[in-house]
This record gives sequence, structure tokens and C-alpha cells, in this order.
Amino acid sequence: MERFLAWCNTPLESLDGLLRAGIVHLWFVTLHPFEDGNGRLARALTDMALAQDERRAERLFSLSAQILKVRDGYYDVLEKTQRSPSMDITVWLQWFLEQVAAACEAAEKTVALTLAKARFWLRFRDVDLNDRQRKVLNRLLDVGPGGFDGGMSTRKMASLTGTSKPTATRDLADLVQKGCLVPNDKGGRSAAYEIAWEAP
Repeated sequence: MERFLAWCNTPLESLDGLLRAGIVHLWFVTLHPFEDGNGRLARALTDMALAQDERRAERLFSLSAQILKVRDGYYDVLEKTQRSPSMDITVWLQWFLEQVAAACEAAEKTVALTLAKARFWLRFRDVDLNDRQRKVLNRLLDVGPGGFDGGMSTRKMASLTGTSKPTATRDLADLVQKGCLVPNDKGGRSAAYEIAWEAP
């Protein structure tokens, strides 16, 4: 552990920061110094190493969240690397860099969705909406384009807001009339609606 901490506290200019972060993570979980919490600490140390590389305190992506998303693959590549007779870490580093890329892509989508939501509410800031309508719009905005399977129907709105179908029908019609929602093109027996992400 002393050698590990000394190595961590001496950033190597000759080693790429992303590779260094991957090595920090692998080394710590391989040492496994505590009875519990080694995974959480390894993810925290990895985030710290990435912050050191970027020379900034905050980051826009979460590698820790990405690793938790692909936990089975994580344990698989970790075990293969640790059981390798030569402790060749190439496969581990390839996997690690793929997760960094995936975490960056997820962060980019989150930022894009947040900006789209902000633009939507800016466009409709002066529109009079009731609490039920705001709840449904926020639910649709949170899941993003195409994220609400089949769009918002009268039945779904009634269930989500705890109101009657006639009230849900009126609320949806009002949202369409105000330009907040547009009919989706999926067809079917009942009408369904999507967020009007862009101004007409």
C-alpha cells in the first residue's frame, strides 16, 4: 500500500492520464486492502486520478456510474486480468478505455437532454398549465425523445395523474392546442402524443 500511495501521489508525465487511472483502479482492487468497500474506494480513486489528469476538480462524466452499469463485464475482465500468469493488463486497459468512452457518451446525452428540456420550458414559460399537465410534460421530458413507449395516451395520462379519462382527454387536447404536444405517427386505435421538442 505504501508503494501504491507513493505512486498515486506522483503523477507520471510520461504515462497517459487515462491509462494511469485504469492502472490505479486495477492495482487498488488487486491489493484489496479492506474487508469491505474496496470497489467503492477503487472507483473514487479512479475518479481522483481522472481529475488529476484533467487538472480540474469537476468532471462532466461519471466513470463510477458506467462501471456499475456493466458490473458483470467488469468482474469478468478483472478476474481474467488478475488470473493472467504474467498479469498482462492490456485487456483490462482496453476495457477500461471503452468504459471511459461510454461514460463520456452518456454524459453528452444527459447534457443534450438537459439543454433540450431548458429550451422547451423557455418556449412555454408564459403558457398557463395546470399541475397535471406540468407533471405529464416533465415525465415526458425526463425520458427524452422516444423514451416513453408509444407516447402519452389518455389512458396513460389518467393513470399518471390519478384523474378521469375525460379530464385526461381535455388536458391532452389543451396541450396539443397550446403546442406543447404533437400527435405521434405510430397510429393505432387510440391517439398518443409526444413532446414538441422543436418550435414549429
